[in-house]
Amino acid sequence: MFLMAVFPDESVFSEYRAALCSMVFSALSESNFSLQITATSVLSSLAQQTGLLLDSDIQLAVDHLTRLLLTEEDERVSSAVVQCAGAVAEQHPEAFITKMIPRLKEELFSDSTEASELQPGHAVHQRCLAALAAVSIQPSVVQESTPVLLQVLSSAHSGSSRFSVDEVVLACRSLQRIAEQVQDTEEAGQCFHDVIIPRLLSLALQAALQNEGPSGPGSPLTEEQILSAMVPVISTACSRLQPTLAGQTASRVVSLFLDGDVTFLPDNSFPSHLQLLKQGALWSRSQLVCLLMACVCSLPRNVEVPQVEQLLSQLEELSCSCTHMLSYTSASKCFAGLINKTPLGDSLDSSVQRTMHRVCRELDCPSSPCRTQAFTLMVWLAKALLLRYHPLFSALTDKLFSLLDDPDLGLMAADSFSLLMSDTVDVLNHSCHADIRLMYRQRFFSVNSAKLVQGFSAAPQETKPNYLKALSNIVTQLPKQVQVSELPALLSLLLEALTCPDQGVQLSTLSFLEPVLLNPSAVFIQQLEALVSRLLVLVCSPAMKIRIASIRCIHALSQFPVHEVLPFRARVLRALAPPLDDRKRLVRREAVQARGEWFLLGSPVGR
Repeated sequence: MFLMAVFPDESVFSEYRAALCSMVFSALSESNFSLQITATSVLSSLAQQTGLLLDSDIQLAVDHLTRLLLTEEDERVSSAVVQCAGAVAEQHPEAFITKMIPRLKEELFSDSTEASELQPGHAVHQRCLAALAAVSIQPSVVQESTPVLLQVLSSAHSGSSRFSVDEVVLACRSLQRIAEQVQDTEEAGQCFHDVIIPRLLSLALQAALQNEGPSGPGSPLTEEQILSAMVPVISTACSRLQPTLAGQTASRVVSLFLDGDVTFLPDNSFPSHLQLLKQGALWSRSQLVCLLMACVCSLPRNVEVPQVEQLLSQLEELSCSCTHMLSYTSASKCFAGLINKTPLGDSLDSSVQRTMHRVCRELDCPSSPCRTQAFTLMVWLAKALLLRYHPLFSALTDKLFSLLDDPDLGLMAADSFSLLMSDTVDVLNHSCHADIRLMYRQRFFSVNSAKLVQGFSAAPQETKPNYLKALSNIVTQLPKQVQVSELPALLSLLLEALTCPDQGVQLSTLSFLEPVLLNPSAVFIQQLEALVSRLLVLVCSPAMKIRIASIRCIHALSQFPVHEVLPFRARVLRALAPPLDDRKRLVRREAVQARGEWFLLGSPVGR
């Protein structure tokens, strides 16, 4: 509809500026969604040409984009409009500061748009929140947009029904996106250091104290969903702060949690000497440790965290003694994040050994009420040490393997291997400047694979599924070349995993096998009977994903040497007949393709 060629000379655009703008604005006024989307794309391209659009063009463009944001219900159009607004605002921020942001704020806080899942105001709010994030690339825009988003949180905290919990979460995600994309300048860093981080901490603390009051409903800002959405805002912001501001932020936040120092918080009407990490703190206070984690665990490694020994001690105590899940989990993550960045030396080793001793004492006592908390701390500490190749990790690994036979913690121990081997979102990742060595997964597997096989062989029948689940969680995270090289040692366990009653184990094992089967190995030929038998059983699984994955693996087997798989042809064709009538179309499609390949085996038109 609009042909946008890449012109070698900007003046060629200038000659047709008026006509192009007229066509774009005319298309934006149409009701045809295709025209509107194309027009936003053209407008984005025009805005990228420095000095091409006049101020009057930009003003009119912002008016059109704002109108569409507030009135257009088609998600395709609104998504294109938000994207276009971001592109234009990056080059022409002033018009968005003076026109769009005030209008979006007015719409968000208008009495006529009370939030409800059944009212159109809910969708309008979502578009407004998304647009506020999209246009906030230049620091000058961020200083105008972020107060609006913070006001959404403040309004929800004050008891207004204007914003739902989902919308408050969206406001936090918008703040997170701004923290990720804003230009890295001192002005932007100062905004997060002076305004956004203190405001979030203040609102969360006010909500915690309000929740402890004798009357009235608690603030929604105490809900885990909202607190968890605040975490990446603070984490992303702190990870990008300049060293001086990062050090100041660390000092402030640590003083708040250790000493109850609230002097840097806005709306400072808090009681003095708040106890946020002490044993016995109410859950609404203790869960705020997730915000401490967001700050101190995301700082660059060259930023010193003050009072770190005292902080580690209180985090360990909270991790092992608190019964509130978000609180003790966040405390464990925070402890691990700090340990991961602590410089090598006697101080680090003594902290780790002290914690290991306490954790093992709790785990070795079956009647201890804190075994789950101690286990959580152990796993996160193990991950912190694994990432940096610390030698004390091996002791934690041995303890973790021994717990696979534990009647209470065995399943949790099996699941924990997924945490050890996978990337985590809120702590111990590259964005948080964690100490992560290359190929730590391969190192873990090479050191511990023999222990896993031996443990499975010696385990009683009732705990063997835990070993299979642990194996599945480990192997699926390894690079393909490592998986292939380790097949001979692991195939017997993988075949056992296909018979495990846990559907998660079955599915992850099938997902691992499918790509490996596409490049047949001699080890599969030797176990072909067992492999085919187990796969054909899973074709009738009650879980659709397992039926699909098993049929795909059977399809892959058809690519094996014909003389090896031909004896199984009749058996496979019979087993694939019922899936042809499966109630799920995706299963039927996979069955048709697999059965067709097996049907052609040995025929003149086959391979």
